[in-house]
Amino acid sequence: MKNWLGARLLGVLFLCLAGVKLVGVEIREGIDYFVLKTPVPNAENSVIEVYSYACPFCFKYSKILPQIIEKLPDGVEFRPYHLEQKGDYGKVANKLFAVLLVKDKRAGIGASDKNSSFHKAENAYFEEYHINKNRWKDGKDPQGFLETGLKAAGISESDYLQALEDPEVKKLLKAWEASYDIAIIQGVPAFVVNGKYLIKISELKSLDDLGEKIIELLAR
Repeated sequence: MKNWLGARLLGVLFLCLAGVKLVGVEIREGIDYFVLKTPVPNAENSVIEVYSYACPFCFKYSKILPQIIEKLPDGVEFRPYHLEQKGDYGKVANKLFAVLLVKDKRAGIGASDKNSSFHKAENAYFEEYHINKNRWKDGKDPQGFLETGLKAAGISESDYLQALEDPEVKKLLKAWEASYDIAIIQGVPAFVVNGKYLIKISELKSLDDLGEKIIELLAR
C-alpha cells in the first residue's frame, strides 16, 4: 500500500480544521468520493470504517469519530472493518474484534458505545501501540498481544476461543475480507457509505465536511 503519506498528512490538516463549518459543498464523484467497482455486500444504510490498530491516523480519527457517529440518521449503522494485513498482529486483532463485536451486538450494545467490549479492547490497543509504544516483542508475542485485548474487554481466553467457532463471528471475518481491496485505493482510515461510496480523505476540509459528505452520500 503505497502513497499513503501525502493523504495522511492532509488528514492531519483536517483534524486541525475540525472546527471549521463548510456550507454548500458540492459532492463530486472522482474528486470528493469514488464509487467502488465491487460494492460491499449487504451494506445499505451503513457507514464502514476500514482501519488498523497499527495506523497512527486511525488512532487520531478514533478521537473524533464519535462526534460523527452520534449524528448519523436513525437506521444507519456504523460498522468497523479491521484490516488484518497491517500490523504484526492484524490477524489476531481481527479475530478478537470480531468476537467482541458479535458479543456486544447480542447484548444490544453498539460498536461505538464506550462501554462496549469492542471499544475497550480497541482503545487499549490504540493506547498501547501509539502512546506506550508497545510492540509486543516486535511481532514475536501474539499471546501477549491477545491478552492485552482480552484483559481490556473483560473476557476469558477460553470464552474467546469458543466464540471463534460461532457462525456469526466467522461471517463477520469473511465480510472483512473486503477491507484490503478498499484500503489499497487510498490507505486507511477509509470510510465507505452504503457499501459503495468511498470518501476521498485528502479532500476533507473539516470534521463537519466529513459529516456532511456522509449524510449526502447516504441519500444517494
